[in-house]
Amino acid sequence: MKRVLMVAFHFPPATGSSGIQRTLRFVQHLPSLGWEPVVVTAHPRAHERTSPDLLRDVPAGVKVVPAFALDTARHLAVGGRYPGFLARPDRWQSWRYGGVAAGLSLMRQHRCDVVWSTYPIATAHVIGAALHRRTGVPWVADFRDPMAQDGYPSDPITWRMFKAIEEGAVRDATRSVFTTPGAAQVYRERYPGVPQDRFAVIENGYDEESFSGTEGAAAAPANGRLTLVHSGVVYPSERDPTQLIQALALLKTEGAIGAGNFCLRFRASEHDALLDELARTHGVRELIELERAVPYRDALAEMMRADGLVVMQASNCNAQIPAKIYEYLRAGRPVLGLTDPVGDTAQVLRRAGVSSIAPLDSAPAIADLLRRFVRRGAGDATTWVAGPDAVRQVSRQARAVELARLLDEVSTARAQP
Repeated sequence: MKRVLMVAFHFPPATGSSGIQRTLRFVQHLPSLGWEPVVVTAHPRAHERTSPDLLRDVPAGVKVVPAFALDTARHLAVGGRYPGFLARPDRWQSWRYGGVAAGLSLMRQHRCDVVWSTYPIATAHVIGAALHRRTGVPWVADFRDPMAQDGYPSDPITWRMFKAIEEGAVRDATRSVFTTPGAAQVYRERYPGVPQDRFAVIENGYDEESFSGTEGAAAAPANGRLTLVHSGVVYPSERDPTQLIQALALLKTEGAIGAGNFCLRFRASEHDALLDELARTHGVRELIELERAVPYRDALAEMMRADGLVVMQASNCNAQIPAKIYEYLRAGRPVLGLTDPVGDTAQVLRRAGVSSIAPLDSAPAIADLLRRFVRRGAGDATTWVAGPDAVRQVSRQARAVELARLLDEVSTARAQP
């Protein structure tokens, strides 16, 4: 059994990030594929929200060390203010010291063959780089999102730090892993001097075990209204809901939908005030529901009950794919893709056999898609629901197979003279 040290800020009992699922499910599935994971994460105090919901999914035999870490904004601020250097490259930069110390100790104890770190948070790659430098053990840098982007981070000093961390990771890591083909291509073009085979893609996925017990939810009686669900954060730019709300207004005006027969539910949007204002401005407040976050499995059960599931991704994120989309596909419910038809999110839907796509920046196109959805026949599922073979290919277990294969390549290359 080979061992991989996994550096992950987002790990149970943390909650509120889809990145938790990526690392947690790798930790679950890797042992059956010949790799024993050892985890360095941040102390629970560093997280704004925690929940015991997913702790039971951490395999009992897996060593997890919550290293010392503080949140600068909550623990080091005076009167709500703190020096900028205490939050660069991020508010959890203090994790670096505890993370490196814990990582070195674990690597001595367990003789790890590979170091794996996952961004966000940027400090995770700082830890991964330090462990690689001090031990010579191969390093895999996992990018769940691109790092230094145009206008992000907005602070110039932080941006330069992000850029330096990114450059170091791409240069020194044995593999740089991305969650979308578009992101990998962006980095290939950004760093043409780096050998192409050092860039890899392992997409996100869904966890089959998490759906255990939710199958009965699909048969739950309807509430009399056609209910669409958007589950997760609504980012004002990357998932701008403006045109969607305008599309609802168009359909309401023509009488296609109303409060008695239609509902769009936003679950855990984190921007309820924005949605409320938009809905009131366009006269459709009675058509939307704004609901708080619920435990992970409750959210999955809600997906199973929905008449349809809405994914939003703007064209400025064509190289990103919302992690929630894979759970949507597994839920077996109709999916409405509000996204750029040429982006990676649209490609995921098409590969799964879902062609119900409209640009997020076009209210008329969204209205047309909603109109077709409302009027669709009972047997009209081919363009809305993913096929079973396509669903199996996007499971977390399938992704873990890809990661284990990559780890084998990395560790084997190191062992060769």
